[in-house]
Amino acid sequence: MRTDSSPGTLPAREHLPATDAGTPVLDVVIPVYNEEKDLQPCVLRLHEHLKRTFPYAFRITIADNASTDTTPRVAARLEAEIPEVTNFRLEQKGRGRALRTVWSASNAPILAYMDVDLSTDLNALLPLVAPLISGHSDLAIGSRLARASRVVRGPKREFISRAYNLILRGSLQARFSDAQCGFKAIRRDVAQVLLPLVEDTGWFFDTEMLVLAERAGLRIHEVPVDWVDDPDSTVHIVKTATDDLKGVWRVGRALATGSLALDRLTRPFGDDPRDRELPDVPKGLARQLVGFCVVGGLSTLFYLVLYSLFRQFAGSQLANAVALLVSAVANTAANRRLTFGVRGRGGAVRHQAQGLVVFGIGLALTSGSLAALNAASDNPAHSTELAVLIAANLAATVLRFLLFRAWVFPDRGEPAAAVPSTVAAAHTPSSPTYATTAPCAPLPQRPVAHQSYDPHPTTQFRAGEAADGSWRDATMQLQPVRPHDTDPGDPR
Repeated sequence: MRTDSSPGTLPAREHLPATDAGTPVLDVVIPVYNEEKDLQPCVLRLHEHLKRTFPYAFRITIADNASTDTTPRVAARLEAEIPEVTNFRLEQKGRGRALRTVWSASNAPILAYMDVDLSTDLNALLPLVAPLISGHSDLAIGSRLARASRVVRGPKREFISRAYNLILRGSLQARFSDAQCGFKAIRRDVAQVLLPLVEDTGWFFDTEMLVLAERAGLRIHEVPVDWVDDPDSTVHIVKTATDDLKGVWRVGRALATGSLALDRLTRPFGDDPRDRELPDVPKGLARQLVGFCVVGGLSTLFYLVLYSLFRQFAGSQLANAVALLVSAVANTAANRRLTFGVRGRGGAVRHQAQGLVVFGIGLALTSGSLAALNAASDNPAHSTELAVLIAANLAATVLRFLLFRAWVFPDRGEPAAAVPSTVAAAHTPSSPTYATTAPCAPLPQRPVAHQSYDPHPTTQFRAGEAADGSWRDATMQLQPVRPHDTDPGDPR
């Protein structure tokens, strides 16, 4: 898995600020490979829908994945005829590669993509991007498996889709419902930090991006969609499914070993209620107790199995020491990652050394209990030994949790005085900068004519900051869209 450094920690999630009038709010990418027949109808229909329903400036980007037919000529003609359409040519195939390349180069604050067959009804586009515009969510996906979705497709594709999402839930603990629907959007500031961590360049790109985003605590918004299967789809189901399963194994192994640098993404954008200091509420105590109890229960079972095994050919004291040592190492590693959320290899040796000190205390308690039992009875039954050890381990467990929380894995967060307030969080110096020609200008509407240059000089300042240094509201106000708007060219 890729572990190279990303641009930095995530900035505060906030409403989209006013931007230069020449910059589109939305950039919709259409990845294509040898789609000479479907490309023009798709772009014309999407363009007509956006002009009619989307209240802000937009751009449609055709990402040509090394097509060998006349797709490049069709894309070039559309770019020349429609001001809001651009064409991007890649010399290598791969939907993930196309999305990463175009999204990384785009200047639009909201980035989206959809399949060229437009199987998803376009009326879901505005609900898809609205939570990203408002700052509520970081990513948004269309879901064909939501209860409110209306889907028309064959039983084979239905079975494969549901089976794949069950695999994701069982192996990667994914909570989103539909990984492969070709209808997604992401905020550009999120993409700049998240995309460098995504390794896949093909069809698994979507799944890997969503799994990493979810594991990092980012908010994913799901939109039920109306979806009609394209019977002429060129997707190779068997090869795609095989590549996806390989990707599941690769990502699952990376998450299990901690080789992904998700610490840069571990907190969502902006104000998180879990970051607030509340009196008389220990931070994270409830979650840590649950995790510690689960790990402790499994460790105790593991210890008892080892003790029973070693007791077959060693004395009780030696069997207890070896079993406790092995289970203590496993217990410290599990608590480090699952209970206290420490990932990566930094400090792992020190944590294990401290865990061995805690192990020594547990060894003293259990060994002392066995010594007392042997002093009271010359030949105690094996069941009696196990009962004594369970009682001693319960006492050692309470002490172990206290030592882990206060000494081995202490909360070294910044003091409350150093944490910016909720109101000021969106205006810290780490906020991204934006170019604008007027403070607090309304978000750009669709330009009447295609603008190839900016006729006005720009001034750089942080999101929400006016030119005079004061802070003003830069909230994007969405205009209502008529709910009965439909595409006249859509036979559905």
